Amino acid sequence: MIGIHGIVFAYQQRESLQELVKERASASVPFGGRYRAIDFAISNLVNAGARDVGVLVQERYQSLLDHLGTGKNFDLSRKRGGLRILPPFNIMDDRGNKNFRGKMEALCGVRGYIADIKQDYVVMIDGDLVSNLPISEIVQSHIKNKADITVVCGNDSFYVDSGTYFQTDEEGRVTDVLYNIHTPKGRRGLEVYVISKTLLLEVVDYCISHDKYSFRKDVLQEMKDELVIRTYVWEGFAAQVRSVKEYFERSMQLLNPETRKDLFREERPIKAKGADKSSAVIAPGGCVHNAIIGDGCLIEGIVENSILFPGVRVGKGSVVRNCVLFKETVIGRRAEAAFIISDKRVRLTDGATIIGSALYPLAIEKGSVV
Repeated sequence: MIGIHGIVFAYQQRESLQELVKERASASVPFGGRYRAIDFAISNLVNAGARDVGVLVQERYQSLLDHLGTGKNFDLSRKRGGLRILPPFNIMDDRGNKNFRGKMEALCGVRGYIADIKQDYVVMIDGDLVSNLPISEIVQSHIKNKADITVVCGNDSFYVDSGTYFQTDEEGRVTDVLYNIHTPKGRRGLEVYVISKTLLLEVVDYCISHDKYSFRKDVLQEMKDELVIRTYVWEGFAAQVRSVKEYFERSMQLLNPETRKDLFREERPIKAKGADKSSAVIAPGGCVHNAIIGDGCLIEGIVENSILFPGVRVGKGSVVRNCVLFKETVIGRRAEAAFIISDKRVRLTDGATIIGSALYPLAIEKGSVV
């Protein structure tokens, strides 16, 4: 088996996720009824044989620390190596602390960690990418094609407004790297990269000595003619959750059995922290249609086309349609909710009504009473 080391970028704050990231990093956002977004990134690496994974964080990462723990749920709890949380270093300017300007600045801060990596290849992946990728196959393709860097790209049907796009020649070698464009061109990158440890150290040292900070601009774009950069195209489900609307749309896609089959594969299981709750209960008079229901839920009303995380309660006479309800949300009696995303421990009082729309789903802050 080829040795690979995983680096997960979990420092990003997608402010367009609004209330969902008020107290957590984007990589820690719940997804799919029982998971956090980062579960998919780490599971992808572990399924490919990675036994050492570093997670780069910067702010609002307490939720992430609580969720990941020692790495035991991912079989990464070890005396040597395993799961390593890489805390932020301070970047100071005349205004005080500030965020990383880009991936290379984050990597420059942990150069010593990178130098100690024992494996030959490093797979770098964003912590808020929800997908089930064949990382072993991607690394094998990287080696076979004698690439310096392999970038994983998504299916054309998954275009989004922002992101990095790669144009290639007939052999799959990257000829241009584009971003901040109004009309997508080429393949959309999923922010998953394969690179050798040796080359990664070289580009880190180059960026340190030249005050460079952006991986896509200062490495991919600037060095595209010097390096052999190739693409690997993933045709399966891939969600880069960057806004409330996108989060809602991607979550609703999980109600399609084919999407669930693609994302949750038996040969590449997605690992997660257990809910430690009893089975869900649908009480007499309760009704569930086309929904994902987590452990410990109590359904006394009607739930349709929705995703309920563990411990959610839906009272008698209530109707929940097209909603994503995080852990321990309570819907009171005779209440109605539609097109909402409720954070943890939200309470909708008896008789209340809150309705968003497919175009503008409503995100409700953690612990709110409506």
